[in-house]
Amino acid sequence: MRLDGVHVGCEQCKVRMQSVFNALNTEELQELTQHKSCAQYKKGQVIFNEQGLPLGLFCVNSGKIKLSKTGFDGKEQILRLSKAGDVLGYRALLANERYHCSAVAVEDSMICVIDKGYFLDSTKQNNKLLFEMVRKMSSDLKTAEDHIVSLSQKNVRERMAEALLFIKATYGFAEDGQTLNVVLSREEIADFVGTSTETAIRLLSEFNHDKIIELVGKKIKLVNLDKLIKTANLND
Repeated sequence: MRLDGVHVGCEQCKVRMQSVFNALNTEELQELTQHKSCAQYKKGQVIFNEQGLPLGLFCVNSGKIKLSKTGFDGKEQILRLSKAGDVLGYRALLANERYHCSAVAVEDSMICVIDKGYFLDSTKQNNKLLFEMVRKMSSDLKTAEDHIVSLSQKNVRERMAEALLFIKATYGFAEDGQTLNVVLSREEIADFVGTSTETAIRLLSEFNHDKIIELVGKKIKLVNLDKLIKTANLND
């Protein structure tokens, strides 16, 4: 199946070994390819909306995605950042519920959508796939729990430092070995930290002044990791 003239075979997928489908054999991958469609999403384009009904499992072939939820006051809270190899929307799919958050492309991305019925049948019949899904859920749950603790127990300066370290852990560095390999707006950083955009801008300026980071336009360089870790009040 094809969308927008794009098709990615699962056997040739460069990020398959980083996904929940890493344990599938050649025959299983060929079958998976027949039950999915692929599409390009431009930066800022919505992949699925909060309260929408799940129709399939989304797999990130390339690009970067933010998962966010709108609060009672209308402010967005970024819950998680995803990268190539990640699967999205699985919780609502497995629980047969509506999406509890929205997924939006942070940069131009390629997303594959696996047919809902096929995926649910596969998890029932394939213990390897089911085990990988459980591992994925466990990892995402730990990340969510850590984020909740950070939001509730750390001050905003510590949360900003921790957020920058988390972004580094998720997307890594660009070729220079210092610049975060993603460009997030100041508002998006604020939505992840759980603060106002004005406060996020002020804190980034303070970190820049203290030579913890270096701001180069919208890009952020981490120039003193030890000091950033200390500011985040992390044990390691």
